[in-house]
Order: sequence, then C-alpha cells, then structure tokens
Amino acid sequence: MGAQEVTDGFAALYGAAPEGVWAAPGRVNLIGEHTDYNDGFVMPFALPHDTLAAVAHRDDGVLRLHSADVPGGPVELRVADLAPGSDREWTAYPAGVVWALREAGHEVPGADVHLTSTVPSGAGLSSSAALEVVVALALNDLYDLGLEGGQLARLCQRAENVYVGAPTGIMDQTASACCTAGHALFLDTRDLSQRQIPFDLAAEGMRLLVVDTRVKHAHSDGEYGKRRAGCEKGAALLGVSALRDVPHARLDAALDRLGDEPEVRRLVRHIVTENERVERVVALLESGRTRAIGPVLTEGHASLRDDFRISCPELDLAVDTALAAGALGARMTGGGFGGSAIVLAEESDVPAITKSLEDAFTTADFTLPRVFEAVPSAGARRVG
Repeated sequence: MGAQEVTDGFAALYGAAPEGVWAAPGRVNLIGEHTDYNDGFVMPFALPHDTLAAVAHRDDGVLRLHSADVPGGPVELRVADLAPGSDREWTAYPAGVVWALREAGHEVPGADVHLTSTVPSGAGLSSSAALEVVVALALNDLYDLGLEGGQLARLCQRAENVYVGAPTGIMDQTASACCTAGHALFLDTRDLSQRQIPFDLAAEGMRLLVVDTRVKHAHSDGEYGKRRAGCEKGAALLGVSALRDVPHARLDAALDRLGDEPEVRRLVRHIVTENERVERVVALLESGRTRAIGPVLTEGHASLRDDFRISCPELDLAVDTALAAGALGARMTGGGFGGSAIVLAEESDVPAITKSLEDAFTTADFTLPRVFEAVPSAGARRVG
C-alpha cells in the first residue's frame, strides 16, 4: 500500500483528507546484538519495508488510531488519560509516543491517525519501532516541535520502555529515524554519535538475505528482561557503569572476577566480544574487505546461541543450512527467541541457498521461512 492508498483510507475513515503521509522503516541489525542497552556499539540498516501513517491534527484532546492491518474501526482515546500500563493492545505504541511527547513538554492536543505496514511483525525487524517513529515524525511536523531524528528516537524508546513496558535499547528507534539509503549506521549508544558506513553489496556481487523463520517473539516477555538484568548485574559486580566499559583485551580477567556466576559470565562474554565484532566489521567495510565480514557474522551467532542463549531451533537451522550451502556468513538478528536470521552470500549462490533453506525446514517439519533480500534503505521521511 502506497501513500495514495493510505490517504484514501484515511479519508474513508475520518471523512476528510489527512494533512500528510509519513513513512518509517523496519531495520536489520548487521552486527551488535543486545549491546545497545549496555552502552555499546550497533550497526543496523533500514529495510525497504515501511510503516505508513496518514495523520491530521486535532485540538480537542482526542486521539483516534486505526490500522489497516488490524480488524476493527478506529480506537478513540483521550490524550489527558494516557498513562503507562493502561493499554496492552497495538495502540499502546502510537499512544505511548503521544504520552512521551507530552511528558517531555511538547504540546500535542490530539490527532487522527491511519496506519498500514509492510514490516513483518514479530520477525525481529523492529515493526514496533517503525510504528513509533512514523507517528513521532508526523506529530513533530504537524505541531512544529522542531525535534531532530535522534531526539525523536529517544522519545520513542521512552514510550516503549515506560508506556509499553518493553525494556528495549535505543538502536531500533534510531535506525528507523536516522538510517540512510545505501549505508549501515555505526551507532555508539552511549553518546549517540553516528557514522554512515557505505554498504552496497549489489555493487560487489553480493546479497544479504533475511530469513524470517515465522517464529514469533515478544520483547515485553520475561526472557529479554532477564538478559538485561543479568548484564546490569555483571556491570555492578565488575564495578563499571555498563559492560561497554570492559575492554576486550581484559575480558579474561573480568570473567575470572565473576567466578561463581556462570550465567552472568556468559552474558558479559557475549557483550564484550560483540562490541569488538562491531568494530571489526566497521574496519573491514571501511577498508573495502566486505566479504571478510561473513565469518564475523557467524561468530556473532555462536555467541548469541551459546553465551546469550536466545536462539531457537529454527534460527540455528537457518544459519547452519545457509553456511553449508555456501553462504559467506550468517547469524540470527534481533532480540531472539524467534524472528529472523541474516545470510551474506554471493549473488550467484542465492538460489541454491534459498532452496536449501526451504528443503531443510520442510525436512524438519518447520513452517517454511520467508526469504527476501535486505537492501539498505532510507530512514523516516515524509512521503505525501
């Protein structure tokens, strides 16, 4: 569905034309998983899959939300009544953005919103962040709030952390708000400094595939929170403000200090080595050695599987099958416990890898995965 269809849908719902249409993408994280809430490094890029929002302002304190992807009519809320924990439906994400903006002192007296999305939900591709960012950008423009992409990302993260109750880091919202086409975003989540790293695989005869296992996950369940709490415990035991502050060169000594905390040791080892993997990938890409990032991606999967323990049989099968079929590298991406894997491959190997994945999932009696190419695309923007 494009901007015109969303405009027409808005008019059919609310009886008038919207004041604009905005888009915000989902994202794939190339490397740097669960490092964002540890003040570490991440490297996402935006997908060509967007959430679109047609929006008009209101001055009467009413917020009306509708999604073409969810059965039912518009949900009507009063902005003065928005409060964390008050909504457990999909509407918590856009309503949380309105709450976060108002909590930060920005005057948002209401809005009519009509949404649709091509970002797969529950696939580890940040459908929730795309939903938050597109609403935030629309309201920023409509109410002339003057907020930049990074500021919008922070407010959207607050909406997800506090209003929705999901303890996510800053990466997803920043990727959706700030990525640029043809680049991966090297983001330092401590100071939020950014570097756009050229990432044009097609020009080098390669492709990056996303393998959506169709195993659904939810960030607001307990396992994600347990990992975050374990990382915070590790930082406290090591006397640092965040695991970002543990140098890779001193990892063994840090692990020794955690002696009788085997679970915390595993979490710390993943975060410290994952930060180093991000820095390695940046260096390889900037030196033109793109194919050499493949083994680094695969290392990341082993760490997520064995140390962070957030993989699942479908993700492991996708990675192992792709590698056996000739992929340059592969790993799970996203929060874990389902979702998607990414596969770096030579363009000529893509058909064989795709067939191998389908055959392997059929043999294992798993639901067939959805396999598609990930092309680094534009971040949030006005489209109509």
